[in-house]
This record gives sequence, structure tokens and C-alpha cells, in this order.
Amino acid sequence: MNKESDLRVFSTCPQSSDHDSADYRKRIIEVARWSEAHGCEGILVYTDNRIADPWLVSQIVIENTEKLSPLVAVQPVYLHPYSVAKMVSSFGFLYGRRIYLNMVAGGFVNDLTSLNDVTPHDRRYERLVEYTTIIKRLCASDTPISFEGAFYKINNAKLGPPLSSNIQPVFLVSGSSEAGMSAAKAIGAIAVKYPKPPSEEDEVRAGGLETGVRIGIIARQTEAEAWRVAAERFPETRKGQITHQMAMKASDSKWHEQLSTLAESPESPYWLGPFQNYKTFCPYLVGAYERVADELSRYLALGYRTFILDIPSNAEELDSISKVFDIAREQVTL
Repeated sequence: MNKESDLRVFSTCPQSSDHDSADYRKRIIEVARWSEAHGCEGILVYTDNRIADPWLVSQIVIENTEKLSPLVAVQPVYLHPYSVAKMVSSFGFLYGRRIYLNMVAGGFVNDLTSLNDVTPHDRRYERLVEYTTIIKRLCASDTPISFEGAFYKINNAKLGPPLSSNIQPVFLVSGSSEAGMSAAKAIGAIAVKYPKPPSEEDEVRAGGLETGVRIGIIARQTEAEAWRVAAERFPETRKGQITHQMAMKASDSKWHEQLSTLAESPESPYWLGPFQNYKTFCPYLVGAYERVADELSRYLALGYRTFILDIPSNAEELDSISKVFDIAREQVTL
């Protein structure tokens, strides 16, 4: 999928909560290898209180692929910024692989409360700026650094082993709220959002900030076939809808609130069914190859250059997504 140097496509790693221990490692390896074979730059690895540690999962990804880069979700509550920088430099030293970091300011409110983190939403992004700045400076410097802010302070800290300049980490931050967008600008991160339909999105090229979207894709030869697959994979259930409503009440995430209030058009491939039934956390584009590619090309035309896909169900799914990206590229000059 990554045939153009300025276009990054990531898949997503399965979550341990969806598998038992006997088959989870095998599933990680399968999805990672499918993703690499279809040209993905990397693979998103989630983090929250319920699931396996993302750094251990990322090591499985690296040891079973040639060049796929983990996009590790990093929550400040879990690790000191020096520990994150140490993990990044250690992966670089041992495997020569770049690590992408998905900097998470929030999460499930109950997760944060259980760890006694009651920091308000916007202040969490201010903390994230300090946290990421320390990681970034440690990874880039071969001399000791010091930093003093409202949340963190370090004195003459030096990272070892040093990290090569050609595999410095790339940072991503949620850009769905004003606080998130400000944080992305402050640290030079890629601002990623859960998008509205492209007809409702604004052009994003202004300011030089790199931007991306989190979105699923189901495409087939015909509209009917694509929607049949979508309905089978993400059936409507009352249990899922109730769970979604409960999750909405337990979250202060702006993207969650924004997606929950969006209305769908029956003529559009943009679909919120999986999100509304608590099957996944991103909107989907569903339809025939050409129809979905046309919608995808509109995101490209708006300036989005990073795409984080949902967890692929099989290798063939990534093959169909690759076809969509190929068609979309032909419609837009990147």
C-alpha cells in the first residue's frame, strides 16, 4: 500500500482480550505478516488496563517480520518518559527497527480512575506535551539532557544505548479535540482523528501539520457483496448498542462524542455500524472498489497522508484494501 513516500498506512494488531493465550501469539504473527506483505508501514498496538503489554506484543511483531514498524500506544500513567525512550532505543539497538509512538492522553475513565489519575482532559494533553518532549529529546541527543515542567523534571539524563539518527521515533497524537491538535503542533506529531465523511471535513494542509485518519475499509466487486460482508462481520446487536452507550458515558474522549452524534447518509459508503454496536472504535467505508476509492481519494485530496486501518480479518481483506488505495492514488496527485 505504501507506494508513495509521503503516504503511511498502518494496520492494527489484534487485542489479547479477543483471544485466549493459546492462540494469541500466533494471531499477532499472522496479522503482522499479512500487513507487511501488503505494504503497510507499521501496525498499531493498543494499550489499556485489560490487554497484554504493548511492548511485549511489539517484540513479537518485530521478531516475526522484516521491516514492519510497531505503532505502540503510550499512556503516560503507565511508564515514566525515560522508560519509553529506553524501550525505543533498545528496540533500535537490538533490531535496527524504527518505533512509531501513538501518544495517548486519555482512555477509559474507569482505567484512569483505578490508577488515581484524575487529571482533566485538556490538562492531560498539556502533560502529554511535556512527556513526549522528554522522550523526543532523549532519543535525539547523545549528551545528557535536563527538563523541568509542570509535570516532569529530569536532571542530566542520558539515554543508553544511543538511538541511530535514521530510526528516530515518529509521534502520533489524537487530533479530534482542540487540545489534541494543539499538542500535536507543539511536539511536531502527526495529528490523527476519527474522521467525519469527507464532505464534512475541512482541508488540513494549512500550517504544515501532518494529519491522518483512523478508518476501516470493506470493499468488494459490487456494493451488495461489500455490504453483505459488512453485515456478517458487524451484525447489529442490542447488547452491543447498550455497551456502546455505557462506554460513551464512561469516556470523556472528544472523538467518541463526535462520532456518536454523526448522522449517516444512505447514499454514502461511510458507515458507523461497527462503532455503534461496540465492535470497533472507528468508522468504516463500505462498498464497491471504485465507490470506496472515490471516498478515500477525497480524504487524500483534503491532505490526509496517514491512515490507520482496523484489525484485518484475513489476508484477503488487506488485498482488497490495497486495491482501493491503488485506485484512489490514480485520482489524486500526492
